[in-house]
Amino acid sequence: MSRAFIFPGQGAQTIGMGRDLAEAYPAARAVFDEVDEALGQKLSSLIWEGEIETLTLTENAQPALMATSMAAMRALEAEGIAIDAAAFVAGHSLGEYSALTAAGALTLADAARLLRKRGRAMQAAVPVGVGAMAALLGLDLDAVRKVAAEAAQGDVVAAANDNDPGQVVISGHKAGVERAVDLAKAAGAKRAVMLPVSAPFHCALMQPAAEAMAQALADVQIKTPAVPLISNVEAAPVSDPDQIRALLEAQICGAVRWRESVQAMVDAGVEEFWEIGAGKALSGMVRRIHRPATVRNIGAAADITAAVESTKG
Repeated sequence: MSRAFIFPGQGAQTIGMGRDLAEAYPAARAVFDEVDEALGQKLSSLIWEGEIETLTLTENAQPALMATSMAAMRALEAEGIAIDAAAFVAGHSLGEYSALTAAGALTLADAARLLRKRGRAMQAAVPVGVGAMAALLGLDLDAVRKVAAEAAQGDVVAAANDNDPGQVVISGHKAGVERAVDLAKAAGAKRAVMLPVSAPFHCALMQPAAEAMAQALADVQIKTPAVPLISNVEAAPVSDPDQIRALLEAQICGAVRWRESVQAMVDAGVEEFWEIGAGKALSGMVRRIHRPATVRNIGAAADITAAVESTKG
């Protein structure tokens, strides 16, 4: 059965994530130690014993989620399941960095430092209160694009995350996004809700962050991944390091084409998706995109045991 490893994005963070992996697997513990050293901060203490409000800050959540995903990946490897057990890797927004690290394209330390910079740059790109995001449920991408265009009225309003057939997230200027929420309800959306986020991610307002990340990425070595990455921006496989670098920059302002990314993997023969790290959000999206898919969550020591058993058969 062809398999893909997929890696979660922001919003999946919880206090305590990855702790039992670190306790059960020395290789997983070493991930948190290396990330702490790379950042010059006991991020592991914040993840396991801190306040959720502090962990949720973009500059903390992004490297923390990557570290948790990589701890799970190292635990799998300790049990004999390596990256070549997957045909593809993919990640939702910051999860793309986790995917690239898992596939050996980025070092763990470089990924941690890049995500700290990315988090800070995205937070600083737009003053608090100027931007917003909203989830529109029950409208497809074309319908959301029409709503966004009508709501803009000179503001930026764009489809930011095309998550699954019934969920598209929009991003942009707060007033424009609020207009879009009202228009979406009038257009037949099942729900249209403002999201509790600190900045309008994945839209043109993030251009200052894209420029900052272009500079940061220029100083980092990117290797050819062991298995192809399904890019957020193109929803297609990529392995060339220079193309990966350009796409990571473009991803800051570009939409996360998750629905199309999952469909591309299904079309390439993937039948089983393992969500590596915190939460289960991507698994739910995969099921809504392709109901016959088999999904598995790998976020705790017990999940590693179950995954190993599933491969024996």
